[in-house]
Amino acid sequence: MTAQDLADALRGRLIVSCQAPPGDPMRETATLVRLALSAAAGGGAAIRANEPEVVAAVTSAVDLPVIGLWKDGDTGVYITPTVRHALAIVEAGAAVVAADATDRPRPDGSAFAELVTAVHAAGALVMADVSTLAEGVAAAAQGADFVSTTLSGYVPGTPKGTGPDLDLVTSLSAAVAVPVVAEGRINTPEEAAEALARGAHSVVVGTAITAPTALTSRFVAGIART
Repeated sequence: MTAQDLADALRGRLIVSCQAPPGDPMRETATLVRLALSAAAGGGAAIRANEPEVVAAVTSAVDLPVIGLWKDGDTGVYITPTVRHALAIVEAGAAVVAADATDRPRPDGSAFAELVTAVHAAGALVMADVSTLAEGVAAAAQGADFVSTTLSGYVPGTPKGTGPDLDLVTSLSAAVAVPVVAEGRINTPEEAAEALARGAHSVVVGTAITAPTALTSRFVAGIART
């Protein structure tokens, strides 16, 4: 699938992130596949999935493009941090590899551009997960096929709120020629629609759809405040 083909398929549509954190009861491959199947049945246009085993299982089970990543660690650059991680995700069948494209050092000392080159050579596309406008502009210049606002609020120095960073969506959409994907703390359909109105090409939603543990905790906390 070419970048244009995928961009056409995702324009104005929802990507569902089917992931679970370490220790969560949902973090089991068959369970995550069922989440992906449910997302497809509900009209999702693509699935975002973590780790080679899950990416391979989802790719086999769901007739939608899979945006794959490999989280390794939980600090610094840990979303597909090296070329090795990226190529493993391509091998697992992902149409797109999502990778941290912030300006922080990568654990193997490589540059984001090297990962882009390797993934393209292996026949897949790249989604750059960024936290700022400058990072998004740089990622697009280095060959990323999509730029996502995934890391805004999760990198020191970026705004952390309860909702999505719609200002970053707006600024990136005006600054880069590649499709901008809104991701991060999108909690309602209204916020997803607003992201599209602000210029996002498509929207990723994870926790608000696929994370019962986190959703239950929110309700518990809300009740406790009454």
